[in-house]
Amino acid sequence: MSPSLTLASRIAGVAALAGLAGLLSACGTGSPSATATKTITETVPAGAGASSTSAATTPAGPPGCLASALQAQLGVSQGTAGTIYQVVVLTNTSTAACTLYGFPGVSFVTGVGGLQVGAPATRVSGVPVSLVTLAAGGKANLLLAVHDAGAYSPAECHMTTVHWLRVYPPGDYGALYLQYNTPACAKASKSIMTVTPVRAGAGSASY
Repeated sequence: MSPSLTLASRIAGVAALAGLAGLLSACGTGSPSATATKTITETVPAGAGASSTSAATTPAGPPGCLASALQAQLGVSQGTAGTIYQVVVLTNTSTAACTLYGFPGVSFVTGVGGLQVGAPATRVSGVPVSLVTLAAGGKANLLLAVHDAGAYSPAECHMTTVHWLRVYPPGDYGALYLQYNTPACAKASKSIMTVTPVRAGAGSASY
């Protein structure tokens, strides 16, 4: 066999293998990967001086409200023995209707875009979850119960003072921030907050 024929045979063989590899690649069963981008929305309302995000399956209707289209501010609050009940009001600042459904993610943080302090708020049990539709300018709320950090031993709490709340709307990776000053537990395993699902309106400091 001549050298030129041997070279031609090798080239033909390589081409055939490349074609077979391309065919196998096209028939693969792997799924494409999705990348979620976290958007931070700084919201410092007048007079106020913002989990772990909470995934929620939203019923059919207008699209879910994103943090970029919401404004957060502190609403009414009241104190009982050892607990402060604090309403957080969410306002739709966009020109289109959107929906909120389920539990938000709420935690103390060191500042806007800062590190989480302690454990995130736990969910209140026994409170019904319902779809809240917000027209442009419409309001929804969530209720936080913030328990007295001083009621826990130093070993289980590691008490500190925090100045910010971070709120993730249900199903969103964007966050809203609110100034909120209170003693808290820095220990990552100790949560001193509970949170309700989002509710319609400006809310009240009770379940």
